[in-house]
Amino acid sequence: MTRFPSDALSGEVAEHAVEGLHWFDVDRRRFLRILGGGVLVCAATPAVTAAAQESGRTRAGRDLPSDLSAWIHVDADGRVTVCTGKVEMGQNIRTSLSQQVAEELRVPVGSIDMVMGDTDRTPYDMGTFGSRTTPTMGPQLRKAAAAARELFLDMAAESWKADRSALAAEGGKILDRAAGRSISFGDLARGKELVRSIDSSPALAPAAGWRVAGTSVSKVDGRAFVTGTHRYTSDLSRPGMLHGKVLRPGGFRGRLASLDASAAEDMPGVRVVRDGDFVGVTAPAAWDAERAIEAIRARWTVPEQPSEEELWEVLKKKTESGDRSQAETAGSVEEARAAADVKLSATYRVAYIAHAPLEPRAAVAEWNGDKLMVWTGTQRPFAVKDELAEAFRIPAEQVRVLVPDTGSAYGGKHTGDAAVEAARLSRATGKPVKVVWTREEEFTWAYFRPAGVIEIASGARKDGEVTSWEFHNYNSGPAAIATPYTVANRKIQFHPADGPLRQGSYRGLAATANHFARESHMDELAQALSMDSLQFRLKNLKDERLKAVLQSAADKFGWGATQPAAGSGFGIACGVEKGGYIATCAAVEIEPSTRRVILRRVVQAFECGAVVNPGGLRNQIEGAVVQAIGGALFEAVRFAGGKISNPHFSLYRVPRFPDVPRIDVVILDRKDLPSAGAGETPLVGLAPAIGNAIFAATGVRLRSLPLAPRGVPSPA
Repeated sequence: MTRFPSDALSGEVAEHAVEGLHWFDVDRRRFLRILGGGVLVCAATPAVTAAAQESGRTRAGRDLPSDLSAWIHVDADGRVTVCTGKVEMGQNIRTSLSQQVAEELRVPVGSIDMVMGDTDRTPYDMGTFGSRTTPTMGPQLRKAAAAARELFLDMAAESWKADRSALAAEGGKILDRAAGRSISFGDLARGKELVRSIDSSPALAPAAGWRVAGTSVSKVDGRAFVTGTHRYTSDLSRPGMLHGKVLRPGGFRGRLASLDASAAEDMPGVRVVRDGDFVGVTAPAAWDAERAIEAIRARWTVPEQPSEEELWEVLKKKTESGDRSQAETAGSVEEARAAADVKLSATYRVAYIAHAPLEPRAAVAEWNGDKLMVWTGTQRPFAVKDELAEAFRIPAEQVRVLVPDTGSAYGGKHTGDAAVEAARLSRATGKPVKVVWTREEEFTWAYFRPAGVIEIASGARKDGEVTSWEFHNYNSGPAAIATPYTVANRKIQFHPADGPLRQGSYRGLAATANHFARESHMDELAQALSMDSLQFRLKNLKDERLKAVLQSAADKFGWGATQPAAGSGFGIACGVEKGGYIATCAAVEIEPSTRRVILRRVVQAFECGAVVNPGGLRNQIEGAVVQAIGGALFEAVRFAGGKISNPHFSLYRVPRFPDVPRIDVVILDRKDLPSAGAGETPLVGLAPAIGNAIFAATGVRLRSLPLAPRGVPSPA
């Protein structure tokens, strides 16, 4: 048994994200040094730096990066290497970012290789989250590509002693049509090592004139994914690599009281590693490591903890004396509500749910002297690098994190849990170690989407105008908490709480909870006023972009043109988040014998500015709808006494093929507006649309997510 010195590790790594309010570790800018022939383009963009300083936070006196560098390299053979700290998790940003580079650099998409999420080779990046890749990294790479294009034009003009204005970049070449000559970017780059700094943004191609961006380019490396030859972290192997497993506590917040590892230590090739409450094993094969960890006898002290039946009371109780983050206030909600013709109040609840990624957490760690290299699936490679540096008390410069394409994350892989575990075991054994979490570990020890309680009190006039809006969110978060409707008197607050389970980011953050509560309540107001749900929303909206998607979804669905059959219902919802505008219509049928909800059709209209890849966007929207079915109808984490009671797919219900309805997607392509991200917002409209459809079908108003894990209750 190996035991680390007491000061070798920092203990449990602190979480870095609390629902949308990310407190980021930061790192100094790392400059990519490319040796040999080629062209290196560096860009310093004050606007991007300022934005990063606004959204980030300094830590331990370290400043945020002040400039951007090392984005594009062109080899002598004309291959273009693009470097970005963003990572690919299935959202297809490798393709959309390549399209934007190809658009400005005037090269084929197939000539671009993208290095992603390598902390030694890519510029610092806070992480891949919040639908920020398209609106921030896209323009940054476009600027770098345009700068490279202009540099090649300068080089060709100088080489030919030609009029630069007569030259053009096209197909990876500089063309002089008047003289009938051309030269490739590779030939211009051969034997040269050039650096160009750009102080101002070059002219970029307007979206209306896009030729590569704005089209449905096929997924880069798509064949490898569909044939199974693509390698994820869990597929990696290193010479002499061992497999590691970690002993988990008997419950949340458990402390190790006693340990008997003798049976594991007697197994051939097994090494037991202990540091305080951390106990792990390594073995030549994954199965041997599994058997060794099962052979350890441990006794844990687990403190008394609340169960799910007490959750809502706990969340409310633990915020009474806590901080309050006030999002918005205007007028007097009390006076307006007192004068309202219709008054409503209701409470909505949202359960904890798990991310359930296709690929559980995994990492391979390898020490070379005092330098550490880790391959892991994470959304935030630079933050994980800092976690590792802090855990082992070494300079960050001695840590390199590489992120292979990751089998989904949905906001659940912000932290480096598996990376730290693999590095601990690797340091103890002196060999590379791979740690792959089991599905049960993923369901139990990863963080969850926060549960929440939302209370709304409202008032409206007989003509349908909402006059009073009071909204309190307990614990689930402030994302999309502000109402898009025009209400003169409003009070909106988010109340952080100390919940019983580990929680963090989830695709859409609290926008799902806040849209569910708000759009359900808007339907309740419409019903109390005997108004059509669509017309009631339109009456209280001034935002033309939101009105446009709402009307588009309704038109495609045929809202008002047809009536649902007996036992069926239609519902509608809309909203705004992260620069995206969403409207959703849903048709449901209630199975008479079981009261099970059958989702028959979904129409989703979405607008996110200029669309970079329509096919990719459609995939994102359809995928979001399918994922949202689970959280809307049946996904929930069950727990009691500090333990998860449904940590397997056999017990934790996710959407299946029979659950998927007909999905119609309407994309509003606004080439006159900047591109916004699309990874999260398409998720948020489904739950309220389904809830409203269930009410229309049954007269039963369901105010808790999941709505109907065991079917819709019969009307009272």
